[in-house]
Amino acid sequence: MSFIENRENDLVYMTSSVIGVPHAFTTRYGGVSEGIFSSLNLGSNRGDDPDAVRENYRRVCALMGAGINEAAVTKQVHGNVVRVVTERDRHVCMSAVPYEADGLVTSVRSLPLMCFTADCVPVLLCDSAHGVIAAVHAGWRSSVSDILGNAVKEMCALGARKENLCAALGPAIGKCCFETDDDVPAAVAVYLGGETEGLFVRRGDGKTLVDLRGANKRRLLQLGLREENIDVSDECSFCSHEKYWSHRYTKGQRGSQAAAIVLR
Repeated sequence: MSFIENRENDLVYMTSSVIGVPHAFTTRYGGVSEGIFSSLNLGSNRGDDPDAVRENYRRVCALMGAGINEAAVTKQVHGNVVRVVTERDRHVCMSAVPYEADGLVTSVRSLPLMCFTADCVPVLLCDSAHGVIAAVHAGWRSSVSDILGNAVKEMCALGARKENLCAALGPAIGKCCFETDDDVPAAVAVYLGGETEGLFVRRGDGKTLVDLRGANKRRLLQLGLREENIDVSDECSFCSHEKYWSHRYTKGQRGSQAAAIVLR
């Protein structure tokens, strides 16, 4: 298992060897945005030039074989709602999204799914044998609310099987940099039923470093996914803030990257 860096003209994106359908975890590289949004910003509500954002979308959607008005996108509120999307949910780029959902699931072919991050964990899931995919924004609040459990439930309702499900947990803030107060490790411990060995480093100043990707991998194992079908990026968005958008590093002055997936 491994994450691979890919280049398409100027666009730089990551893919995982376990996901057997077209997908991408974008980076900051390969767009047309300027200033603090330079260069591949996919956040439509951050204050960037709308024409630049549209062109950035065009480039990423082209990787999925789609136009900019053909993908379904999340409207993220750090909750645990996973929406099953259909043709009716294709989103006109830069328009308002008429629902709230931090995760999307579909069995519709040629319907790309996109979620957005800038430190939170992007999770792409796929059962290519049964034709079901998901894109999930797993910040810590969504994670401990069991958004992954909801995503797996919705995928299985569409015909996916847990033993076939593959998951890629993309670039996100790492255990090295995700410094939290006590509320986060306490919530993670409840989320995982106490199975937290190796996920926390308690510091002398009272803060705790939390491995959020590790916690979500552990949850996927609890849900019945096979270890060999789960791939976890080792890149930290905070450490690699030149390559990835990091909300913490930029103190909120930033763009967004996307995790995208499509059935063909």
